[in-house]
Amino acid sequence: MSLNFKWPPFIFKPRAIATATATATVDIPEKTLNSRVLVLGGTGRVGGSTAIALSNLCPNLGIVVAGRNRDKGEALVAQLGANSTFAHLDINDAFSLQNALQDVDLVVHAAGPFQQSENCCVLEAAINTKTAYVDVCDDTSYSLRAKSFMNRALAAKVPAITTAGIYPGVSNVMAAELVRAAESESKDKPERLRFYYYTAGTGGAGPTILATSFLLLGEEVVAYVKGEKVKLKPYSGMVNIDFGKGIGKRDVYLLNLPEVRSAHEILGVPTVSARFGTAPFIWNWGMEAMTKLFPPEFLRDRSRVGRLVELFDPVVRAVDGIAGERVSMRVDLECSSGRNTVGIFSHRRLSVSVGIATAAFALAILEGSTQPGVWFPEEPQGLAIEAREVLLNRASQGTFNFAMNKPPWMIETNPKEFGLGIYV
Repeated sequence: MSLNFKWPPFIFKPRAIATATATATVDIPEKTLNSRVLVLGGTGRVGGSTAIALSNLCPNLGIVVAGRNRDKGEALVAQLGANSTFAHLDINDAFSLQNALQDVDLVVHAAGPFQQSENCCVLEAAINTKTAYVDVCDDTSYSLRAKSFMNRALAAKVPAITTAGIYPGVSNVMAAELVRAAESESKDKPERLRFYYYTAGTGGAGPTILATSFLLLGEEVVAYVKGEKVKLKPYSGMVNIDFGKGIGKRDVYLLNLPEVRSAHEILGVPTVSARFGTAPFIWNWGMEAMTKLFPPEFLRDRSRVGRLVELFDPVVRAVDGIAGERVSMRVDLECSSGRNTVGIFSHRRLSVSVGIATAAFALAILEGSTQPGVWFPEEPQGLAIEAREVLLNRASQGTFNFAMNKPPWMIETNPKEFGLGIYV
C-alpha cells in the first residue's frame, strides 16, 4: 500500500456549493466495493451517523455495527439493509474486540469520549490483526498516544488515521490545503492559522459530545505564538467571528484541540489556535462559569463528568430542539505578504455531517490513500495530497456553504466596501 509522492503540484479548485441533504453514492475502486467495515460506537450518534453515511456513499460495503445497546444496533441494521450486521461489543473486552476485527478490512473507532482515556486498545488490536484503522478522536493526549504506535503500525503494514472526524479531521485537511495553496501558488510564507468552530446546542450529537465538552474544560489550552508554545485558560479569549450565510457572527472561545499542535508541527505555521462556540449564548456563559466553579481535577474526572451529563442532558436535549444543530467551521490563514485566505464549511445538521466526514476518511483508507503508520489527516502519508479534493468534496455533501481559498470578504455576511471594488 506504499505510495510514491513524486507527483506534480496538485491544483485544488474550490467552489462554493449548496447541495441537498441526501448523500450521493460515490465511485470507488472495484477491489474496495465489497470491503467490510466495523463501526465501534455504532449505536451512538457519531458511530450511527457514520454507518448510515458509509451505507449511502457505498451501498455494497459490508457494515458491522458494534455497540452495547442491542435494540438500537438491530434497529439501525434493519435500516441499513442486507449488507449490515450487529455485533454486541464492549471495546474494553480485549478478547472480543480482537475477534471482531478478524473478519473486517477497516475499523472506525467512534466509541468516545476520548478525553482521559488510559489506552489505545482499539488501535492496538487493529495493529495486532492487521486491520486498517480510523478514529474520531478530539483529544490531544489520546492522539499523541496513538502516534506512539507508529513503529508498530509500520512493521505490521497497517494504515491508520487519528483525529479523522469533522473537527478535527476535515478542518485539518482544509488547513493543509490553504497552506499548500499559499506556498505553491504565491510562494508565500504562512504565519498565522486559526480554527474557528460553531455548533448550535450539542449539534444533535448526544451525551458523548456533551461529556467531551465538559472534559475539555478541565484542560489547559495549548496554542502557539510565533513558534512558542503557550498555555491559556480554557474557554477564555472570546472573539466574535463571522461564519457567513446561514450562521452569521458568533462568539467563540479557546479550547485545547489536537489540530493546533499537529498543524503547527506538520504544516509549519508558527502561530496556531482553535476556538469554539455554541448557541444559545447562555451555554457559552455556562461553559465559562464551569471553568470558574469547578477545579480542573473535577472536570478531568470521567465519572464525575458522567454524572454532570446525566444531570444536564434532559435540559440540553430540550434546548437542542429549539436551537437546531447547525455546524460551521472557518479556517483562516494569514501569510507574511498580507495574503489572508479562508475556508468555510457549514451544514444544517452536525449529526449528519459528522458521519459523512468520517465516512469520507474511511473510504480514503479503503481506496489506498493512506500509507502504513499512524497519521494525522494533514500529513500526506495519512491522506495523499492528490486525494484531498476528493475527500473534501465527499465530506461537504449536504453543506449549504462550502468554499476554499477565498478572501474573507467573499464568505462573510456583510463585507465592507471601501470603493473601487475593494472589500475588507
